[in-house]
Amino acid sequence: MTTKMLWQPSADTIAAARMTHFMQCLNQDQNLALANYHDLHQWSVEHSADFWRYAWDYLAVIGEPGERTVIDQDKLPGARWFPDARLNFAENLMRYNDERIALVFRGENGARQALSYQELHRQVALVAAHLRSLGVQKGDRVAAMMPNCCETIIAMLATTSLGAIWSSCSPDFGVQGVLDRFGQIEPKVLLTVDGYFYNGKTIDISDKTSAIRAQLPSLKQTIFVAFAELEQELPEASFDWHAIVASKHETPALEFVQTDFNHPLYIMFSSGTTGVPKCIVHGAGGTLLQHLKEHALHTDINRDDVFFYFTTCGWMMWNWLVSGLAQGATLVLFDGSPFYPQPSVLWDIADQEGISVFGTSAKYLSALEKAECKPRTSHQLDDLRAILTTGSVLAPESFDYVYRDIKTDLCLSSISGGTDIVSCFALGCPILPVYRGELQCRGLGLDVQIFNEQGQAVRNEKGELVCRNSFPCMPLGFWHDDSGERYFNAYFARFDNTWAHGDYAELTDHDGVIIYGRSDAVLNPGGVRIGTAEIYRQVEKIDAVLESIAVGQHWQDDERVVLFVRLRDGITLDDELQQQIRSTIRANATPRHVPAVIAQVNDIPRTISGKIVELAVRQVIHGEQVKNTDALANPDALREFANRPELQE
Repeated sequence: MTTKMLWQPSADTIAAARMTHFMQCLNQDQNLALANYHDLHQWSVEHSADFWRYAWDYLAVIGEPGERTVIDQDKLPGARWFPDARLNFAENLMRYNDERIALVFRGENGARQALSYQELHRQVALVAAHLRSLGVQKGDRVAAMMPNCCETIIAMLATTSLGAIWSSCSPDFGVQGVLDRFGQIEPKVLLTVDGYFYNGKTIDISDKTSAIRAQLPSLKQTIFVAFAELEQELPEASFDWHAIVASKHETPALEFVQTDFNHPLYIMFSSGTTGVPKCIVHGAGGTLLQHLKEHALHTDINRDDVFFYFTTCGWMMWNWLVSGLAQGATLVLFDGSPFYPQPSVLWDIADQEGISVFGTSAKYLSALEKAECKPRTSHQLDDLRAILTTGSVLAPESFDYVYRDIKTDLCLSSISGGTDIVSCFALGCPILPVYRGELQCRGLGLDVQIFNEQGQAVRNEKGELVCRNSFPCMPLGFWHDDSGERYFNAYFARFDNTWAHGDYAELTDHDGVIIYGRSDAVLNPGGVRIGTAEIYRQVEKIDAVLESIAVGQHWQDDERVVLFVRLRDGITLDDELQQQIRSTIRANATPRHVPAVIAQVNDIPRTISGKIVELAVRQVIHGEQVKNTDALANPDALREFANRPELQE
């Protein structure tokens, strides 16, 4: 299969790229003759311990690497990278302390805030001192239900400077969605806001916060940020953010507690497909080293860049964006609707702030095209040199849209990895061309392959995206999974000694990657991964509903959520009941969980052991054959899902 080349870096761009400089240094220091990215990637996989040790030095990690690079390198899971290393994650992100702008916040309501690296240091030191006064120390958890604003980043840096563990979600999560996550990790401190802005509305979350606090007995204090300025009284056992950072006292010294390389840094959450979300624990050193590699080499970010990613604090791209501070770049944060008050709002900000690296979701670009927004004709975008996109598959037509209607001369890097590794398996490369519909390359140090059903590596053939070698940013495991069984089953049970990621993908002749979507049952509307169990738990609170099954339907270059419900005898799915279902889901999960279509069925197919079969239903609604009906207790139930008129609308 041949794909069209849409962009190629100039000779000057290639010569100036940090990827090129890295390869030149490697050739000189290691007496190699690497000629291009393919050679470099191949060497980094075949000599991965040497690669990661060299990357530590080249990327100037602040800390002590120790004598040993890796123990049990070939064990997946089980390998331990840099077992003797000592470092602090926040210290590496705060290596700059000057008057250059570190953070710019832009709010939907027109708010703008800018902080220098020097002011960032001051506020982090004050917040860290406050957390320390509450007894927060190495290994404690600090949780945040926050918008994407400066305060969230400051609190994360303060938390991790102490060696404590950070976890966050966005304020649009419902009460149960938050408790399903934070209830498992027992945070000592909760950071939250009075309310937030979205699509022209101010949403007060005080009642939600009260309900959450009441069910988190581990909390010592809640710190409130007056983000929406609703002038609420502070509840008991809470503190005002402004009172912490506006301190007139001398700023305390910012001490960075040194931790092991494999000390927990972040707790992130799976989508909750089979129950409450899994708590994925990411290590300080692996996260840092991987993000430094991806930002400095794969994205070519430096001090002169203005780096933006449209994300919430509940998505791993927030964690990825924040690490851009280690490059000394200016980060632009936005919170609100990307289409309010008009579809061009993010491009207005791009011009005003001089954004050079613009990150977003595939769904956003698709919606922008449908809104007939053409930034190329309405905006300058003089500084823009790269667009990054992730969250769902970027359709080939969206590649065309970017180069036709946004800017012709830029590197469009579709990137893919996930919460599982808080980074990327396949991503961009400033010294490679961009082909229509393809991710440019596989990440350095990662032996990413496509396996067929027999576990054989294939090319130009669709299959499972896997990684055959260990790497530093593999999760430390799952919280409260002492035996490691759940962690093993999540990634390593399918193929021996191999990470199976759950993406359906293809490797092309020129080493590009095409991703066709998730290979499991996770829903993915608008690029947001949603676990079906989170929907079921809310729907089945409704008395009229006996059980339900949710699947994703391909729809208009995206995916929409379709919910089938089995109701009590004598009850028919009318408009009132549909509204009740949608309202319940919206209130307790997020707006993204609300199904686009709800339909009634008499029976739901399940396995002999009693598990409902989402993948089989998904195949039927797309007109595909279900091959293994022998595994079903009631295979006739599948007939109800075929040729549904509701799914054509």
